[in-house]
Order: sequence, then structure tokens, then C-alpha cells
Amino acid sequence: MSIKRGVIRALLVASLLGLPFSAQAALAIQYWQTPQGAQVYFVESHELPILDIAVDFSAGSARDPADRAGLAQLTHALLDLGAGGQSEIDIAHGLADVGAQLSGRLDRDRAGATLRTLSSAPEKDKALGIFAKVLQQPDFPDAVVEREKLRLIAAIREAEADPGNVAGKAFYNALYGTHPYAHDEAGEVATVAQLTRSEIQAFYRTHYSAPNAVISLMGDITRAEAEAIAVRLTAGLSQAPVVPALPTPAQAPAADVRIAHPSTQSHVLVGAVGVARDASDYFPLYVGNYVLGGGGFDSRLMREVRDQRGYAYSAYSYFLPLMKPGPFQLGLQTKLEQTDDALKVANTTLRDFIANGPSEAELTQAKSNLTGGFPLRIDSNRKILEYLAAIGFYRLPLDYLDTWVERVEAVDVAAVKLAFARRIDPDKLVTIVVGTGGAR
Repeated sequence: MSIKRGVIRALLVASLLGLPFSAQAALAIQYWQTPQGAQVYFVESHELPILDIAVDFSAGSARDPADRAGLAQLTHALLDLGAGGQSEIDIAHGLADVGAQLSGRLDRDRAGATLRTLSSAPEKDKALGIFAKVLQQPDFPDAVVEREKLRLIAAIREAEADPGNVAGKAFYNALYGTHPYAHDEAGEVATVAQLTRSEIQAFYRTHYSAPNAVISLMGDITRAEAEAIAVRLTAGLSQAPVVPALPTPAQAPAADVRIAHPSTQSHVLVGAVGVARDASDYFPLYVGNYVLGGGGFDSRLMREVRDQRGYAYSAYSYFLPLMKPGPFQLGLQTKLEQTDDALKVANTTLRDFIANGPSEAELTQAKSNLTGGFPLRIDSNRKILEYLAAIGFYRLPLDYLDTWVERVEAVDVAAVKLAFARRIDPDKLVTIVVGTGGAR
């Protein structure tokens, strides 16, 4: 190994371990479309000899047919388990040989793959060749399909024994009903067992197309190189049109669901359909929720539920904005015998917050903590790539990161009160309790 190559590999190891480098004051995000119709977002940075790439598609679990839950998950899992005539072992060894890392993600909206590689030509070219095969030529070998179906079914059954997973699944079912967001990301045992290779291939061709692709690149390459890479990664994808937009979910009716489970504590979830990622009141909700339940020990829920009454080790709340309105969720775990008392305190705290909003002191502290911590959000290539991917997939403004602090600081008490009153009706909450205590 040459000295230069050794230094580069050492820098890659440091990067993989998450060691920070200087955050950029402003990020010049470049945007264009490939000839194949893919959306591309690029930030050029030569601080480290690293290239990070994410390719995302509208291929999350919400795209599963109702009677084929798990199809999106299984398709995504199979991408790197044989592609372009290479076995999964060939793919893994090929990436390891050049110090590259391939990973993926799947949620209700999107499915995607990410690549981290050295930016030096030999390593980069080999890693990109493998990455292109994984995206464009998955083989979906019959034996591997059957093996992964069994693995996914085993994971689903294992999750059924976890009270937290049981609560989460029941929460989405109660909140979204027949809407595609109710689909469990892993799927169901009965539907996964019925999936066929031909169905997987059809789902792949329809959803993993160039017009459906969002490519994010961050790192040590030029604009010309980024353009060539984007074309290379999409040239072999299908030209299936952009998938139709999901329907907008209706607000769920109030519900109180109690599920018996042999757990030592009750798992409590309370919530409602919240907001989409591009909602105009996103920042008032985000900042306000920091006061309510997103600020850890600084939040009201923690003070009321944990500090003052000792009902739970933690209590939290958050908004999960998706392409269409995602959930608002409040959660806690507590002893079986004090479930109703803890739930009452949590609901009272939420009602009071919706009615009166945060105090000026609470809001000032929240904004200070959020803006003060902002540089840590963009202090590594990986973190910037995550923002790039979200900006691209959810069609956020290119100056989103540059104006983030300004928009947080602009939030006032009136805006928080208005946003929460508009989005959350305390009389129409969905409540899920998994455990044997607190029956009503």
C-alpha cells in the first residue's frame, strides 16, 4: 500500500467513525435533472477525499398493495443480494476491497440506497460500478427470494412479541385506517408468505425508475463528475412514470384501544394525523413541540410526568412529517397500575399546551437550544447528505438549510398556539395502551 493510499484510507476510517470536520456556514446546493428524468442535488466539498451518494425512490411501504404488505420491504432488501450476475458475496467483497460502504433505508414514503466511497478514481469507479448494478440490475434469485421471505416473516413474528412494536402498529392502524400509511413497513406474515418473484420484479420496474429517482451527492467531486455519476446511476433504470401522489389522509376519529400483553409496563401512545413535510406551519410546530415533548428534560411532558410525579422514566412527543400528513405522537411507558393516572397527566399537559402555548421563557430557551445546536446538524458529509436527500425527496427550497436558523428564530408564541390549535384537536385523539393495566 502506498503512503498516499494509506493516508486516504485512514481519513476514510476517521470519517466512517463519525469524526466531525468544520461545518460550512452556507451550503451551495446545486440542482438539475438527468436526461433520464432523475432529480439531482449536489454539494461540492473537498475537505475530505470522500464521496457520499444517496438514491431514493417513491417506493416505501405506502406503495404496497393492500393485500401485498411487505412487497416494498422485500424488494428493497433484495437489491444488493445479487445483481448483474454477481452474488451477494461478490458484491460485499467488491465493496470491502475498496473500503466502500453500501447501506439502505425504507420508510412509508421512500426506499433508497446510499454509498460511501473514497473519491480517488480507482476506488470510486469500482464502487460506482457495483452501486450501479445494485440499482439497475438486481437479479432477485429464486433461492434468495425464498430465504429473505422466511427471514422477514421471522422478524415480523419476533416483533409481535415486543409491546412497543405492537403499540406502534396499532397506533398507525387506528390513525390511518385504510390509508396506505397504515401499512406496516415490514408487512404481514400472511401477505409476505404469498409474495412471488414476478411481483417483486414488477414492483421494482414500476417504482425504481429514473423519473422516480432522487439522487443526492455530497463530497469530493466536481459538478461535471457529479453529472456523469448521476447519468451512470440512472441510465439503466426503467422509464416508468412518476408514481401517482398518495391520497391525503383524513383525521381519524377519537379512539381508545387497550391491548392485553404480558409486559411489565404499559406502553402508551397518543396522537393524531399531523402535517406534511412541506407544511407552511412546520417550524411553529417543530419549535413548539420542543417545549411540549421534544426537548428531553427541558420539555413539559418530562417535567409533569417524570419529574413531578415519577410516572415514567421518559415522556416525549414529536411530529413525523411525511409526503402527506404524518403522525403527531405522544408516548410514555409506565407501571401497569398507574397507567390511567399517567395518561391523564399527559393528556392534561397536551390540552393546556394547545390552549395556551408555551411561555415566552420556554420559547426563548427552545429557540436558543435549537439554533445553538444547528452547526452540529451539518458537521459531517453524512449529515449533509441526509438533509440533501430530504430536500430533494420532499421538494423543499434549496436554501432550506441557509434559512433554517432564521425561520426558527421567527417563531413566536402566537404562531405556536395557532399551529397546534389548527393541527391537534384534543377531543379527537387516538390512544393506544399495550399492557394489562388501566382498563376502562
